[in-house]
Amino acid sequence: MSQANLAVDSHATAGVMEESPFAIPSSKLVMWLFIISDAVTFGAILFAYGYIRNASTDWPTPFEHASIWNALLMTFILVTSSLTVLLAVRDAQNDDRAAAFKWTLITAAGGALFALLHLREWSALIGEGVRMFQNPWGAPMFGATFFSITGLHMAHVIGGVIALLVVGLKYKAGRFSAKHVEICSLYWHFVDIVWMFVVPMVYLLNMKR
Repeated sequence: MSQANLAVDSHATAGVMEESPFAIPSSKLVMWLFIISDAVTFGAILFAYGYIRNASTDWPTPFEHASIWNALLMTFILVTSSLTVLLAVRDAQNDDRAAAFKWTLITAAGGALFALLHLREWSALIGEGVRMFQNPWGAPMFGATFFSITGLHMAHVIGGVIALLVVGLKYKAGRFSAKHVEICSLYWHFVDIVWMFVVPMVYLLNMKR
């Protein structure tokens, strides 16, 4: 069979083959794989936290209304930042670089404010005597679990803020495309969703009664 016939047959075969279910950009696939693996990590940590909490007979419930309102304020900021990053993706897909960069910066500012409120909360708890393996109220593991869970999440937020700034600046300069803004937004939405599990388990269940 001639090379021309082979080429025709190959083209015809390719036309009837099913499209690959992984026919997405490699960068987006990598981000989804990272999110899945990170979700497993957070799930395991929260499961361990729930087990330790239920197994402890003297688990402290130190959070007063002021602390809960602070957690709710952080939640509002993070949810709002998920909206602003959606606006950044929309404008990037419309090739409005100035608007996309503006919303990306606003999202990063929201993340930075969230981290600052978190650090203020940590400072207040440390001032009350909370340490990794001791506290004034009860089970010594409270500090270890609280600082581990919220610290891991805060590290993700800070990493997301840095990523947003880098992607936003490179997108504005024309070195990145709307695809990069969208991929960064996937990570930011994941950080937001994780916080929705942290608030009820770590804060609301530990309200002072």
